[in-house]
Amino acid sequence: MTKLVSLMSLTKNLTKLIPAIAASLVLAGTAAAQDAKPGDAKAGEKKAAMCIGCHGIPGYQASFPEVHKVPMIAGQGAKYVVAALGEYKKGERKHPTMRAIAAPLSDQDMADLAAFYEQLPKEQPKLADKAEAAPQVAELLKKGNCVSCHGENFSKPIDGSYPKLAGQHADYLFVALKAYQTNGNPQIGRSNAIMVGQVKQFSHAELKTLAQYLASLPSELHTVPQSRFR
Repeated sequence: MTKLVSLMSLTKNLTKLIPAIAASLVLAGTAAAQDAKPGDAKAGEKKAAMCIGCHGIPGYQASFPEVHKVPMIAGQGAKYVVAALGEYKKGERKHPTMRAIAAPLSDQDMADLAAFYEQLPKEQPKLADKAEAAPQVAELLKKGNCVSCHGENFSKPIDGSYPKLAGQHADYLFVALKAYQTNGNPQIGRSNAIMVGQVKQFSHAELKTLAQYLASLPSELHTVPQSRFR
C-alpha cells in the first residue's frame, strides 16, 4: 500500500513538471535554428509555392498516407511552424510528402515561411479567456494535462513552439494524435517524448472526442486562398 501511494505521488509530481520539461526540450531542440535571421514574411511569400497547393485551398483533403483535411497554418505561431518543419526534415514526424518538402529547406527558409503564415490572416478574432467543456471532455483534458502547454483557450500556448489547437480540423487533429501512438510505421508517426507520454493514455475513441472538441472552439487559424500563379 505504501509503495502504491508513493507511486501515485510520483506520478502526480511528474504531471506538474510536464510544462517545465517540455520547455527545456524546446530550448534544446531549437538552439540550432537561432542562427537564422528573423523571418521575413515577404520573402516567405515568395518561397511558399510548394505550400499553397495544399495549405492554400480551403477544405483540401489529403489522401496519403492517411485521409484527413490538410491542417490550417495561416495564423499559426511562427515558432511552431519552424519547429514542425524541422521535425519533418529530421524525420521526427513521419510524413513522406512533408519530409520531401522540408528536407531542402534551410533554417532561414523555415523562418521566412513561418513569418509569412503567422501574419495571415490580418484580422484576429477575440477569444474567450477559458474554453468551457462538457464534463466528459473536461475529464479527458484534465487527464492529458492539455491546458498546461496549449493554454486555457487552446489558442495561446505557453511557448510559441507549441501549436494553437482551437478550431483546427478535427480529422487532422485525430490523425496527428494517433501518430504519437504509432510505432514501426515508416510513413506515419511522431516521436515528441512529451506528447508520446500523454497520448498513450487514451483510446482512439477518446482521442477523437478530444479532437472534435478542440475543432469546435473559436479559432485564430484559417486557410487563406492563394493563387498558384505568381
